[in-house]
Amino acid sequence: MKIGLAVAAVVASVSAASAADVLPAATKAPRSVAASPTYDWSGFYIGVMGGYGWSGSSFNGGFAGGTLGGNAQFGSLVVGGELEGAWANLSGSATAIPGVATVTDTIQSFGSATARIGYAAGNVLFYGKGGAAFASNKLGVNILGIPLSDTQTHYGYTVGAGIEYGLTPNWSVKGEYLYTNYQSANYFASVPGGPVASGSFYVNSVKLGVNYRFGWGGPVVAKY
Repeated sequence: MKIGLAVAAVVASVSAASAADVLPAATKAPRSVAASPTYDWSGFYIGVMGGYGWSGSSFNGGFAGGTLGGNAQFGSLVVGGELEGAWANLSGSATAIPGVATVTDTIQSFGSATARIGYAAGNVLFYGKGGAAFASNKLGVNILGIPLSDTQTHYGYTVGAGIEYGLTPNWSVKGEYLYTNYQSANYFASVPGGPVASGSFYVNSVKLGVNYRFGWGGPVVAKY
């Protein structure tokens, strides 16, 4: 009887010791757990874009071009810069003197250098932008069937806003609206009686674009 009790006591002691060794390991929290990576807007990107522009009811047309830019993300804040250039055919005409002279305006190309600031909600980015702009404009005059034309560069500013949607970690699509104001320029400086100064003008534009982002450093990963 005493031997049986002694054996039982030894077995109970060993079992308790084993349980004590296992219990801390089972209940011990893991050192760190990585959360799911968030969408990262940081990095350099290139893209293509195209759209439609207008100024009033008679000056309008389409355009297509490219984009080069970069973003840096700080939490939900995204800041960056962007360069854009496009070939265009935004034109309009007016009668200067009925039966005598007509005038045509055609924006043949334009570009901008802007700063962007936005709010990122995951893979959706809401942003505003603004900066400097320029446009190559051809002014044509037809006087009694005799055509004359001159091309000058107009400088100004542009402001707007857009939404960009991340399709994959590298590819995104965007929709954007811009208002651009161009200052006056002098035309026909070599023509007797010249130069002729054109007035300032504005252009509203809407565009769609696709960007490919190279990224840097990878997304921020939270640890607990």
